[in-house]
Amino acid sequence: MHTPVLLDQVMIALEIKKDGLYVDATFGEGGYSQAIVNAGGKVLALDLDQSQISNSQLSMSDLKLVEGNFGDIEKIAKENSFYPVDGVVFDLGLSMRQINQSGRGFSFKRLNEPLDMRMSLKTEMTAKYLLNHLSEAELYEVFAKNSEEINSQKIAREIVVRRSFKKLEIVGNLINCIDHAIGEPDNNVYKRIFQALRIQVNEEFKNLKKGLDGAAKIIKNDGKIAIVTFHSLEDRIVKNFSRSQGLKLLDKKPIMNRRGRNFEKSAKLRLIGKKII
Repeated sequence: MHTPVLLDQVMIALEIKKDGLYVDATFGEGGYSQAIVNAGGKVLALDLDQSQISNSQLSMSDLKLVEGNFGDIEKIAKENSFYPVDGVVFDLGLSMRQINQSGRGFSFKRLNEPLDMRMSLKTEMTAKYLLNHLSEAELYEVFAKNSEEINSQKIAREIVVRRSFKKLEIVGNLINCIDHAIGEPDNNVYKRIFQALRIQVNEEFKNLKKGLDGAAKIIKNDGKIAIVTFHSLEDRIVKNFSRSQGLKLLDKKPIMNRRGRNFEKSAKLRLIGKKII
């Protein structure tokens, strides 16, 4: 089982209560759920990716696994009579299983995988469809809005030119477009473009906003929402949400991770609570 990068910090922040109710909105490989149950809590765990649930080896009486979008967290919690809750955790990173075993093109290093990028195979939209059907202006908007990549225009233009000869089918096709557009290999550019496409395919920003809103509606007055983000756009949504909804950021600065691989070092933990008047 992969251990979430900020697991210890999340557990300290949530202050798990014995028999308290907690929603693990992004089950993944189960790291948070197992830790919460081991600490005495009861967990309702959600994951949009059915394979994450079917591959899980966790079997605990105080854990219920549900296939679902965390954008529907309020509805799912109420359908399962699991509210109000003491805490909710969102970890917005991909699990290592998804990256290494899903075969859906999440990693720019897996050149022969299809350009899919769906979290759920029930989703109709794919990265392949976007890359081969959006206009140059629409591709630019996806890349710029979802990753703030400065080479978005060049890459969008190159994609439109290349697909006129042959459709983009696999990861390697997209990497070749990026290399030709910017003139040299650049892992950071790959990461941002793949991030942008994944966000668009899965409507991640829309669902994050819905999920935070739903979480705020099901937590107790003294409940807490812990959100682990991996890039500035996600973190901005969390901060803006707390301000717009009159909620309280319980730490002035995010809790950061200083160790591990590059993507792990980008992890930030924000903790949100209700303002008691």
